Amino acid sequence: MNSTLRNILAVILGLVIGSIVNGAIIQISGSIIPPPEGADLKTMEGLKASMHLFTPINFLMPWLAHALGTFIGALVAALIAANNKMRFAIAIGCVFLIGGIMAVYMLPAPMWFNIVDLALAYIPMGWLAGKMATRNR
Repeated sequence: MNSTLRNILAVILGLVIGSIVNGAIIQISGSIIPPPEGADLKTMEGLKASMHLFTPINFLMPWLAHALGTFIGALVAALIAANNKMRFAIAIGCVFLIGGIMAVYMLPAPMWFNIVDLALAYIPMGWLAGKMATRNR
């Protein structure tokens, strides 16, 4: 396969699969860590209105969704990429970071969560995925 086509496929699949992982974790999170009593998480408005009810444990699953979605997406991209595997992994991390920054503006999460999420869930996971994809090469 042409290396350019392979690299384009790496980015597309990395973003799609990473997004699926992120969404799947968010979907099952309520069954693993129940939301606070009275929280409506079905709509964005309900989530915004309920955010003040969240305790630190309620932020664990969203962080895991962001981190694992980014990691898996970056790993897929790095494994498929024909060259510059670390760059592709970091690029996926950067795209997901942009999504994280958008979430900070859309949701009134506590500042400590925003900092932890933005600092640890995106670029570090992209870097880790890139390291894993390039080890033994």
